[in-house]
This record gives sequence, C-alpha cells and structure tokens, in this order.
Amino acid sequence: MDRRQTARFLAAIGGEPLYPCYQLMAVSGLRRGEAAGLRWRDIDFAATALTVSRQLQDTSRGLVLLPPKSIAGNRVLALDPWTRQVLAAHRGRQQLPAGRDGYVFARPGGRPYPPAYLTRRFAMLVRREGLPPIRLHDLRHGAATLALADGADLKAIQAMLGHASIILTADTYTSVLPDLARATAAAVAAQILNAARTPPAPPRPHPGLTRRRHHQRRGA
Repeated sequence: MDRRQTARFLAAIGGEPLYPCYQLMAVSGLRRGEAAGLRWRDIDFAATALTVSRQLQDTSRGLVLLPPKSIAGNRVLALDPWTRQVLAAHRGRQQLPAGRDGYVFARPGGRPYPPAYLTRRFAMLVRREGLPPIRLHDLRHGAATLALADGADLKAIQAMLGHASIILTADTYTSVLPDLARATAAAVAAQILNAARTPPAPPRPHPGLTRRRHHQRRGA
C-alpha cells in the first residue's frame, strides 16, 4: 500500500467512526489486535507517546486480552502531531471524564471493537468507496514501507513493528530494499555531480603573506 493509496483511503472515510483507528494503524504500523486492545492510559498526550503492552484477540471463548506476540511487541511509539490531534479529538467525542480510562476504540457502551470487526468494516469501506482491493494488514505494511522510503533503517522499522528479529523485518521488506538502495546511490551521485557543477571559490590569501607584501611595497 503506497502513500497515494493510504491518503486516498483516509480521505474517503473521514466521517467514519473508526477513522481514528485506521489512521493510527496507517501511521504507526499497529497490528489490529494491538489497536483493538489499546486503552487511553496507554496514550501519553503530553509526551506524545503510545505504549503497546497488550492485544485483543477473538477466540472461541470470546474476546481475550493477551500479551503482544513477542517480547519485542512491548514497545513505545512516538505520536506525530497529526495523529495526536486525531486521537485527542476522538477522546473528546467519547466524552470521558478527566482521568477516566477505557478502550480507545470502543462502541457507545464502552465495549471494545473485536479485531475481526475491524477487518470486516475495513473491507466494507474499501468496497463502498470503490478503492482498489486492499487488506487491513496492508496499512501496517504501508506504514513500514513509507518509513523505509523516508530513510528509516531496518532496526527502527523492527522496533516500530515489534518484530522479534530483524531478519523477519528484512525478509518482509526485501522487495523494497533494492529500490531504496538505488535511490540512496542516486542521491550520493547527485551530491557529487552538483558539487562538480559549482565553481570552486577563489582561494583566500594567507593573512601573513598579505602583510609581508604590504611592507615590501612600503619599503620600495
């Protein structure tokens, strides 16, 4: 999912109650269970940070809160100003009393949305807006791909996604890496070529040499 597809999808669903959920997933790379299990106490608006420490899963016994998929899944993510604004407005619409905790993405009664519902709703919105076929998980991949394209290294992407191994990150995004490598090589070459086109500045005379020539002229 590239930046144009992401932007088109988010622009099309601006009035959707779950817009803040999908927007957060698109910029942070959260898994659907991590987004579903997010609580307001996990978001520090002052520090512009979000803590991932649990995930909500659909089971035969109903919704169950579980730890993240791996130890690396426990992570703290930075919130950009746009996402902070979206989440703050979403909290205001929920009309929670100050200091009240609850699920970030909840039904009117406070119950969280099941992860499977997030997937079904996403698919319905894609069909309704006539968008190219995309999956909810593509928001996660799109966030990582955009971060890589913007210069983030694999270690940063691993931390962002909560991957247990950087090998998994590299294997998942191996198709993106050649394009990024070519872009990096082109950027380095462009810097050298631009420097070659810029005429060098004339050398500045050494101060001591200038003074000696001045004294020689006076002595003559």
